[in-house]
Amino acid sequence: MIVQISAGQGPAECSIGVEKLCDSLMKEFENGKVLSVNRDYSGYGYRSAILEFDSDISFLEGTILWICKSPVRSEHKRKNWFMDLSILKEPQNDITLDLKDVRFETMHCGGKGGQHVNKVETGVRLRHIPTGITIECTEERSQFQNKSRAVKKLEAVLEAVNEESVRNSVKDARKKHTGITRGNPIRIYEGMDFRLRK
Repeated sequence: MIVQISAGQGPAECSIGVEKLCDSLMKEFENGKVLSVNRDYSGYGYRSAILEFDSDISFLEGTILWICKSPVRSEHKRKNWFMDLSILKEPQNDITLDLKDVRFETMHCGGKGGQHVNKVETGVRLRHIPTGITIECTEERSQFQNKSRAVKKLEAVLEAVNEESVRNSVKDARKKHTGITRGNPIRIYEGMDFRLRK
């Protein structure tokens, strides 16, 4: 499952929250991978991040609230910082990505799957040269299937990056956070140690 966490058009504190949420989810769910990050222009945190999980975390889709005194503006009175977590759909159609821009490597999968999986290089790692995005796929028993899955994942990530670029180009025409609805958060975290409120 591929997810995107976004600070929308929130301030630097929201970007710090995105980075903290990434770290928290990577600890909470096994086999998580960070596929790409878009760092905040201020130098604090991530404007957005795209992650992949083996687990189904669709129950987290929606608004995430972080309650914390601003770590960058000591006199600032606001303590509520909002982020958005969205599930990205993997494309079902044939890909239109130019594979000349992709470098492929094969690797041993390891783990479960018997002697065939461990001895033959069925795993695939690809790198999209223009963006530097790297995707690994080892779920399937054949190299061909892993390559196909990896390319689909890359297309989903690139589509999200393109959509964000379009949003950024029209952000001054929008008056609210992109994709973020305040109120009724799915989860609430508190403090600089990012404790999950039970």
